[in-house]
Amino acid sequence: MLERLLRRNRRGDRSVEADADAAPPKDTRPSVGIALSGGAARGFAHIGVLQTLLAHGLKPEIVVGTSMGAVIGGCYAAGQLEATAEWARSLTRRRMLGYLDVSLAGSGLINGPRLARQLEKTIGKIKIEALEVHFAAVATEIETGHEVWLTRGRLLEALRASYALPGVFPPVRIGGRWLLDGALVNPVPVSAARALDARLVIGVNTNADLLGRGTIIQGHGFEDDDEPPLAEAGEGGWRARRRAEKLLRRKLFGRAGRPGLPTVMVEAYAVMQDRITRARLAGDPADIMIGPRLGDIGMFDFHRADEAIKIGAEAAERSLDQIEQAFKVLA
Repeated sequence: MLERLLRRNRRGDRSVEADADAAPPKDTRPSVGIALSGGAARGFAHIGVLQTLLAHGLKPEIVVGTSMGAVIGGCYAAGQLEATAEWARSLTRRRMLGYLDVSLAGSGLINGPRLARQLEKTIGKIKIEALEVHFAAVATEIETGHEVWLTRGRLLEALRASYALPGVFPPVRIGGRWLLDGALVNPVPVSAARALDARLVIGVNTNADLLGRGTIIQGHGFEDDDEPPLAEAGEGGWRARRRAEKLLRRKLFGRAGRPGLPTVMVEAYAVMQDRITRARLAGDPADIMIGPRLGDIGMFDFHRADEAIKIGAEAAERSLDQIEQAFKVLA
């Protein structure tokens, strides 16, 4: 990694002063960008990472986030990181359920206004252009699959679009485009941070320790003791309504040995996100990669925010020496 930085430093960088006689800048540290991944509840680790960097005098000037990374990055850019940490630590299972306005009538299982109102309490109606740092939220356009960088307009709407998990939250219409979760195209947006002129890019991947995914299982097939799914017999009247209600609950929450609809969607999304992350980081890796070891914290374990924040802080602490070495190379 440091060799790559050395090569980049030797061949020059577009942010370097072209005039050899110009006075050196007072701050010799290069511009720092941070790329924050998605990960739902696991994304609370981003709070710990940012708190640790700030505590050591490392203030990212360029912040790019996808999904939950956009939410935490946006709150940081709006100067509300500590308020966000306080709210996250207050979450319990019951309180989190209160934010989930479930609906089967729209294009997502959760309408989203309750969460949006809470987010607006934290960041207000500030626009991205008014932020002190250069910020972008990554989203995906439905019709085209384009990767969209939201760099102007209301911060709240940009965050809502970036975390609009398909099937769970409805898409958000911004600038004539219907937008969904940015993790569909760029789960750890290192490329965006670099394109926005960050000279040193720190990537944070909250899903880096999800081991055992992506292997190949050979010779698999149907076994004699497997039970094929059977259609349930239909009935009329109130029995039909009760049966429909039972069937709906099974689809939503699953049953023994069979996952429910949200679980299927989220797990399928996680598999896709893992594959895309590997491919994109292989082609354009961060200069410094931080991978919090979040273990068994699941995507919906929002009540474990304090634990995730501490793990993020520990991961950032382990990376401080490497970051300092990178600064010396690029100075």
